[in-house]
Amino acid sequence: MKNRLLNFVIAVAAITLCISSCKPKDLGSAVSGDAASKAYVAPGHYDEFYNFVSGGFSGQMSVYGLPSGRLLRVIPVFSVDPEKGWGYSEETKPMLNTSHGFVPWDDLHHVELSQTNGEVDGRWVFGNANNTPRVARIDLTTFRTAEIIELLNSAGNHSSPFITENTEYVVAGTRFSVPPDNDNGDVPINTYKENFKGHISFIAVDKETGHMSIAFQLRCPGVNFDLSHAGKGPSHGWFFFSCYNTEQANTLLEVNASQKDKDFIMAVNWKKAEEYVKAGKGKKVPVQYSHSLWDEKTHSGKLK
Repeated sequence: MKNRLLNFVIAVAAITLCISSCKPKDLGSAVSGDAASKAYVAPGHYDEFYNFVSGGFSGQMSVYGLPSGRLLRVIPVFSVDPEKGWGYSEETKPMLNTSHGFVPWDDLHHVELSQTNGEVDGRWVFGNANNTPRVARIDLTTFRTAEIIELLNSAGNHSSPFITENTEYVVAGTRFSVPPDNDNGDVPINTYKENFKGHISFIAVDKETGHMSIAFQLRCPGVNFDLSHAGKGPSHGWFFFSCYNTEQANTLLEVNASQKDKDFIMAVNWKKAEEYVKAGKGKKVPVQYSHSLWDEKTHSGKLK
C-alpha cells in the first residue's frame, strides 16, 4: 500500500512538473501582443492587398483582404449561387448556358489578373472552368462576372487562363486531347494517335472593354496540356506550355501514360502565329460554342 501511494505521489509530481514546464514564460505577451493589431483594418479603411482565390469544385471565386484576412466577397461564376440568385433568376441563367445546354456547375481551377507591361493593372480577373471548358472575365469595377466564353475543340481546361504581357491574349490549353469538334460521328479510341488532337486557344481581349473573342487555335499532337506561362520582357512574344502523356496512351493511363521519365515543354511564338493568321495562312472550320455577356445597365445576361 505504501509503494502504491508513493508511486501515485511521484506521478502527480511529474504531471505538475510537466504543466509548469509547458507554461509560457510571459503570459502577458499572449494576451497583449500586437500580432492581431498588425492585421487589423479599421472600418472604413481598405486592405493593402486583395487575394483572388479559385473556388475549385464550388465553381466560384473568393476575394479576401490582406492583411485583415476578411472574406470580402464570393463572386458567382460557373455555378449556381442561391445567396445571390446566380443561375436561378431569368436574368442570370444565360450566363451558365453552353453549347451542351445549361451547365450549372464547374471546377474553377486558376485565376489570373489582367496586366499592363507585365504588371497587374486591376481591371479584370480571369478564371477557368476545368470541366466544361470555359473562361470567365470578372470586372473589377463591379466584382461581377461580366463574360463567359466556351472553348471549342477542348476537353478540360487546365493550362488556363494565363495571359500575355499586356493582356493581348488569354490562353487555354485542352487538358485532354479529343477529336476536333467539327468531325462527324464517333471516332474510335484505337485511332487516338491519328485523330485525337490537343488544341491551344488564344482568346483576344479588347483593350477598352475587355470583351473576349477566340482569335485562333493551334492544333497540336494528341498530348495533355498541363500549365502555361507567357514570356515577359526579353521573352515577350513567347508562350510556354508543359504537358504529359507524350506517350499518347488511351488505356490504363496511370501506367501507360507514365512510361517516359520526361515529357515536353512546348514554346510558341504567338507573335509569329498572329502574323500567319492575319495573312490568311490559317484554316477556317465551322464550329459552335457559347458566349455569354452580362449587361450592367439591364442587369441581365445574354448570348452573343
